[in-house]
Amino acid sequence: MPTILLVLDQPKRWNWNIEGVEIVSAREYLTNPDWAERRHCKVYHLCRSYRYQSLGYYVGLLAEARGHRPIPRISTVQDIRHPSLLKVVSEDLDQLMQKSLAPLQGNEFEISIYFGRNLAKRYDRLAKQLFNLFPAPLLRAFFRLREGNHWDLIQVSILSTKDIPSDHHEFVETAAKEFFFKPPSIQSKRKSPRYNLALLTDPDDPTPPSDEKALQHFIHAGARHSIAVERIGRMDYGRLAEYDALFIRQTTAVNNVTYRFARRAEAEGLVVMDDPTSIVRCTNKVYLAELLQRHRIPGPATMMIHKDNMESALNRLGLPCVLKQPDSAFSLGVVKVDTESEYRRKVLELLEGSDMLIGQEFLRTDFDWRIGVLDRKPLFACKYFMAAGHWQIYNNSAEDKDDYSGDFETMPVELAPRKVVSTALKAANLIGNGLYGVDIKDFHGRPIVIEVNDNPSIDAGVEDKILRHTLYDRIMEVFYQRMERL
Repeated sequence: MPTILLVLDQPKRWNWNIEGVEIVSAREYLTNPDWAERRHCKVYHLCRSYRYQSLGYYVGLLAEARGHRPIPRISTVQDIRHPSLLKVVSEDLDQLMQKSLAPLQGNEFEISIYFGRNLAKRYDRLAKQLFNLFPAPLLRAFFRLREGNHWDLIQVSILSTKDIPSDHHEFVETAAKEFFFKPPSIQSKRKSPRYNLALLTDPDDPTPPSDEKALQHFIHAGARHSIAVERIGRMDYGRLAEYDALFIRQTTAVNNVTYRFARRAEAEGLVVMDDPTSIVRCTNKVYLAELLQRHRIPGPATMMIHKDNMESALNRLGLPCVLKQPDSAFSLGVVKVDTESEYRRKVLELLEGSDMLIGQEFLRTDFDWRIGVLDRKPLFACKYFMAAGHWQIYNNSAEDKDDYSGDFETMPVELAPRKVVSTALKAANLIGNGLYGVDIKDFHGRPIVIEVNDNPSIDAGVEDKILRHTLYDRIMEVFYQRMERL
């Protein structure tokens, strides 16, 4: 278990004595070389200031350099100052904000948050979520009521210890004790795992990469490898420092919560799958097309289309052709056009959301190969057949649920065509060493890479049909090995 350090700029002023927590002054933590040698520490620092080159700033900075886990981190201090991030957070918390603040009479409101708690119990949920989004022991949030009786989050700041009233000190100490020593779960009472892994999921994800049964298989596989797997959601952003690894099983995109989680987890020193670099590289088809062309990996004839080369692209690709939004997923934002008028209309539509899009020649096949790749090795091999009466695996306009996707055939990797598997490995290894799904068309005996997916589908009874529990074990083995190397 890591050592908990509570770093205060004036420990005597607080006069705390929390069993199991080492309390040290900020100056001693910075200057005493013994602290630099300590390992496996979590540092919670409560200082008068976190401005650039202050004591609070240097505690966070050196804690990161020493491999300790500081809260707040320098990145948290910076995040709080960005209005654009506050806007995103305000949107995430909107429903909870309106419900919590509706009874208030005034036009402005301010709450202090101590280790995720507020003195008024009715604001505890709001306080906890703000702490999760901006993990710092002491916070202050300011809200304002605008027209239409709608509350907005205007500002979040890290609270200075000098601004905490003396009559709040006892509550802050109690909140700290409860935060540091949560009651152990039933699972941890039975067996103490070596590592803790956060499994990020979203119950409202319309196209989740894993179904419920597969998620349970991941949890059981983790237990077999001494890894406690806990499901978390979008509001658990600030809890990432509690874990050793993050496994994202939610549809990824650069402009949604999954990328923010991956970035924060990587900054915290966690093992991350999907890592943020893989998310950026795989979710943008423009990048993928350029990458595959540069490394001479066979793909369909591809062009970057913009308003100035619409006509030349049409002449080169011919008809029918396929148009893709740069961040398309699960066949969404991907269209086949058959006529010149349809081509021009769809290109202009797609360019409204992006300055560039992908145009590719249309290759008709009855199925696509999906080769799963983990840690630069093949993991599974599947054939995904086209949806009934459709040219894609997924038919998002299907009226009947049974017609949404085509059939599948899973086989041992050893029985899949060697050229398909080797091409998939070459493509995936250009992205990184994570978990990927490479889509390939076997076109007249020639493997053609369509795309590389981060966060590939792993559903019970489909991708795991051959390996069964072994598939989940292999993924957890990789997590375990990487956590051991930290």
